[in-house]
Amino acid sequence: MKATIDWTGDAGFKVTSGSGHSVQLDGPPDHGGKNQGPRPMELVLMGMGGCSSFDVMSILQKSRQDVTDCHAELEAERADTVPSVFTRIHLHFVVTGNNLKENLVKRAVSLSAEKYCSASIMLEKAGVEITHSYEIRAAS
Repeated sequence: MKATIDWTGDAGFKVTSGSGHSVQLDGPPDHGGKNQGPRPMELVLMGMGGCSSFDVMSILQKSRQDVTDCHAELEAERADTVPSVFTRIHLHFVVTGNNLKENLVKRAVSLSAEKYCSASIMLEKAGVEITHSYEIRAAS
């Protein structure tokens, strides 16, 4: 896996993945940025949420669950001192579908957290307290 980072001026950077996709990062105005993209640590949080969501949906699809929507909300706390690393992250899934089985949704979230999501497992091994929750909604 590779990535390149190119400075775009002030506190901005264009980050390009090895697969050719790019994201504009930027800092807040009080750090010389123009607020034109996510902060690097926001991108780490977004990556973890995307990784876990990918796992949960893959597991639910393999379990033949009729999922119509999957929404994840992440909330993180960071240390007050430098380096301002993540100390806690909570990931909450809202899974919507038809006749979803709670035991299968719970299993998908657990498997992602404990076995498959490389990003969250890596952060957890680095000392971040990571918690998960879920709710199930009937499709309308």
